[in-house]
Amino acid sequence: MTPQRLGQHFLEDATVVNAIIEAADLSSDETVVEVGPGRGALTGDLVERAGRVLLLEYDTDLADRLAFKYDSNPNVRVLNVDARDFGSDSDPWLVEGDYKVVANLPYYAANPITRNFLESTRKPTSMVIMIQREVANDMAALPGVMSLLSLAIQIYSTAERVIDVPPECFNPPPKVHSSVLKLKPSAELRLNFESADDFFKLARSGFKSPRKQLHNSLSDGLFIPLEEARTLVEKTGFETSRRPATLSLDDWQVLYDVWVEAGRPAQVHGSVRRKRQGRRSE
Repeated sequence: MTPQRLGQHFLEDATVVNAIIEAADLSSDETVVEVGPGRGALTGDLVERAGRVLLLEYDTDLADRLAFKYDSNPNVRVLNVDARDFGSDSDPWLVEGDYKVVANLPYYAANPITRNFLESTRKPTSMVIMIQREVANDMAALPGVMSLLSLAIQIYSTAERVIDVPPECFNPPPKVHSSVLKLKPSAELRLNFESADDFFKLARSGFKSPRKQLHNSLSDGLFIPLEEARTLVEKTGFETSRRPATLSLDDWQVLYDVWVEAGRPAQVHGSVRRKRQGRRSE
């Protein structure tokens, strides 16, 4: 399969490599998982600095080359797997202790791979990831420009920017700019909810119509009458003019608690016809 079909862009810039390695802050007794090692731009430095290196490579040809190169090194393992489906809670190296992740993620799979690690029972202690710059901006966003992705990432971790990476640092150059983020997963969730499914049902509803005011978006997403959604927002103490992007993590906690206290009002799409009351304010 060609690099273009897999969305592969191979890092070739030494300055960026050094920035990633320094951000990973590895020691000789640590285990590191490299996702998407490709041609090994980062791998040699990881093998030199870490105690054990687990390489997850989706491209079979590249995985075979890496396996051949490190065949005699007992501290390096190569798995030809899709990192979106990788189970860190069952790998023999990762269940033994802490580990870190370093990744040059394919743009098309960056979100599911990142969340796969953050939501696992065996979370890494840190993740240094290369992703599309717009996605990085989203993951590290502050209240005012928050999105569903911002919320989903920041529930599980804090995010800080390491370095921005222009297209010419890759071969072939992508059509977009990239950024490196360092994520630090929290030992416990940064929000308190009974059910992740319930919380994200509310969150997806809140961002259903992100440019509208929060009560309008909740009405659209939960399929409840507009006045019922407005009442929910009023009970939080928020201004009714608030929009979803302005809510902080603490605000989402307040909204979730109010929603649960109200009995988690929602309707299955199409099961009822919502009654709109009054003119909608956008």
